[in-house]
Amino acid sequence: MIGFIEAVVYVWSGMYGELAVIGAVNAVLIIAQLTFASVLVTMLDEILSNGYGVGSAISLFIATNVCEEILWKTFSPMSLGNEYEGAIINLFYLLISKSNKLAAIQGAFYRDFGPNLNMLLATVFVFLLVNFFQGFQVNIAVHNKNMKGHSAPYAVKLFYTSNMPIILMSALISNVFFLSKTLYKRFGSFFLVRWLGRWKEASIGGQSYPVSGIAYYISPPQSLSNMITDPLHGIIYIVFILAACAIFSKTWTEIGGSSPKEVLKQLKSQNLTAFRGTDDLLYKRLKRHIDIAAPLGGICVGVLTIIADFLGAIGSGTGILLTCNIIFEIFESVMSQKEKDEKLY
Repeated sequence: MIGFIEAVVYVWSGMYGELAVIGAVNAVLIIAQLTFASVLVTMLDEILSNGYGVGSAISLFIATNVCEEILWKTFSPMSLGNEYEGAIINLFYLLISKSNKLAAIQGAFYRDFGPNLNMLLATVFVFLLVNFFQGFQVNIAVHNKNMKGHSAPYAVKLFYTSNMPIILMSALISNVFFLSKTLYKRFGSFFLVRWLGRWKEASIGGQSYPVSGIAYYISPPQSLSNMITDPLHGIIYIVFILAACAIFSKTWTEIGGSSPKEVLKQLKSQNLTAFRGTDDLLYKRLKRHIDIAAPLGGICVGVLTIIADFLGAIGSGTGILLTCNIIFEIFESVMSQKEKDEKLY
């Protein structure tokens, strides 16, 4: 039902063209397609959640979409004016077609009307950076009360809440953009609507982008040069991303069942307590580390997102962060299941 309602709102707001232009039949078909897609994703997610796969269908769709975009913009053979869309394909084309090889390499690295090699290198750099930070964690020693001499680590990771800060932040931004774009398209003359955001159609591709208002200031600057020409935009965007990720990360520990009290309950149910200590000592250690890791991890996620956006990484900073975390979680789940299977046999 939610998918159907959102599909109707999207089509009514003109996201896929004016109703008078696309016609009633096409509008109904678009609504049906969007509704069916939401039902399909929900069904696939239920299948995976019931133990027939690893991870969730929604996470896999996100990761697949970002990976597809990166591969396409790297190796796309489609023409883009007098050049090719794919950054690697275009490099070889320019080296073959241009007599000035230095100018060809420069064009492959710095063209501004399509994916370039700098964007590709930035994407690889952000992937490596995220994977590097994935290994940061603090281990709390615990032991089983029924096993004398037993000791095991309980890891509190830097990315304690994993994808949730970036998912919640991107959902907030997407809803603000959708609301602002819809209202501006229908009621653009009202002051409050223009205060929420004014939108302009792009010259290529037909997409619109915010040029003022709240929607503009929470959208990432297109490049470092835009930061210099409009520093207020850059400062507000950075502060908003860092604050939102920290708050969402801290909040999620309370509502997502990963607060120190909830973790203590889970460990006690497994008959675990602090190594050479009591449950009170374990709670103090959990509270100290989790209360630091949750907001700090959210801030780190925000910093990585900002770095990716400013470097112009393919797939956006949010998409890359989500994809890295999703792939890492799937890898951990597979390895954990493999260890369990090895113990059984």
